[in-house]
Amino acid sequence: MYSFWQQQWGENSVLAYTSVAGVMLVAWLFRRYLSSFLAGWLFRVMGRLWTGIDRMQFKALIITPLERFVLVLVLTIALYRLRFPPAFSFTIYNYESRLILHALGKLLIIVSFTALLLRIIDFAATILEKRASRTPDLSDNQLIVFFKDFFKVLVVIFSILLILRYAFGFDIGGLVTGISIVGAAIALALRESLENLIASFIIFFDKPFVTGDIVKVNTITGTVERIGLRSTRIRTEQKTYVTVPNKQMVDSILDNLSLRSHRRADIKLELSAKATPAQLEQLLAGIREVLQQELIEQSSVSLSDIRHGAVCIEADYYTAPIPVDSFNALKEKVNMQILEWVHQLGLDWPAEGGDRKS
Repeated sequence: MYSFWQQQWGENSVLAYTSVAGVMLVAWLFRRYLSSFLAGWLFRVMGRLWTGIDRMQFKALIITPLERFVLVLVLTIALYRLRFPPAFSFTIYNYESRLILHALGKLLIIVSFTALLLRIIDFAATILEKRASRTPDLSDNQLIVFFKDFFKVLVVIFSILLILRYAFGFDIGGLVTGISIVGAAIALALRESLENLIASFIIFFDKPFVTGDIVKVNTITGTVERIGLRSTRIRTEQKTYVTVPNKQMVDSILDNLSLRSHRRADIKLELSAKATPAQLEQLLAGIREVLQQELIEQSSVSLSDIRHGAVCIEADYYTAPIPVDSFNALKEKVNMQILEWVHQLGLDWPAEGGDRKS
């Protein structure tokens, strides 16, 4: 006589149903403890590669996707121990319900494992960003952000191929061959995106600018806040957020204002031709005296042109790459002192509407 546990319900015994239900219940109740144990083991493995890893931060990032992956894996394996009952067998578009459930289980395993890998990449990038922030070179920071996004894209593409192969049964070799045949047409359609991707590699290895630099490209001037796979984000002087394609950042004439060795200011004065040579000499001497300030490293002053009814004085001076606010304050001070010299000498401005052609 068969015992109660050997009785058949459908295609499976009571013992089989009980075992699967028990495994599923234990996995659900102890999912947090099992995930914490695996997270601790993974933490020790990563600790051998990198020192100074924050254990709490690691668990905060990894524990949730690891818990989902372990739960999905255990439940899927447990359900595969049961024979599929014929009563639930039906066909949808030539696919049997049993095969659909199998494919769904494989899909859930791959998706949950992909989410876990993406979290691990985020954590590794966080550790590397902390180390890079200790160095003055900002190129390390932008490389970390770039390769984090790059490896995430690779993981997602690889996961899609796994889903197509193991969940839907596609021949990956034939699929890749077919993609390569269609690749030329896709490349033409996505030519601009591919050009931006190649340009991003040029930016990272040639380093014409890094995150935090003030750049001017075409009519856009601002601070580089992020360099991505396709575009560069710039915070302009008007505090707007501009996205510039990487190809344009590489092909256009780009002025990296953060790398300049000096700041330059120009002064142009047009005075009435009634000014005497003695007055002009005094004014030139006064401007040269004004430009003998501590912050000014180099300067030049000259009577550059004589026109009908006007004389032109041009001057320029250079400072170290001081902050913009300090530079603007210096310009204001210099301009005010030059205006004082003009008024002290009683010089006039050219008459309006006069002929100023040479």
